[in-house]
Order: sequence, then structure tokens, then C-alpha cells
Amino acid sequence: MYIRIRNLREDADMTQTQIAKVLNCSQRVYSNYERGDLDIPTEILIKLANFHNVSVDFILGRTDKRETNR
Repeated sequence: MYIRIRNLREDADMTQTQIAKVLNCSQRVYSNYERGDLDIPTEILIKLANFHNVSVDFILGRTDKRETNR
């Protein structure tokens, strides 16, 4: 999961600081999410999925399909 959120951020050509602003958290907290030092709250997972237009299941590694079911 952690490598996926990093890859999504990098694919969007965003820094940790930029994505942290989108998520309304600090860069340090977001960095801890990417490293797996902090569990990612459900609310943040949903925000990440919506922002990157992928499913939460994709972020969690439950599927390799990026598409959402919208």
C-alpha cells in the first residue's frame, strides 16, 4: 500500500508537501504514511483514492485495477 501511494504521487508529479496540502496534513505526517510509519486513516485513504481517481482497493493492494466503480 505504501509504495502505491508514493507511486501515485510521483505519477502525478507532486511533492510530499503538495499532496499533504491536498490531504490537509503536514508533509511530515504524509511522509510517515508513505514509509508505513503511521497507519493511514480511512478518511485519508478515501481522499487519496478520490484525488488520484483510483479505488481504495487499488491503494490497499486488493486489486491491480486502477479504475473506480463510479
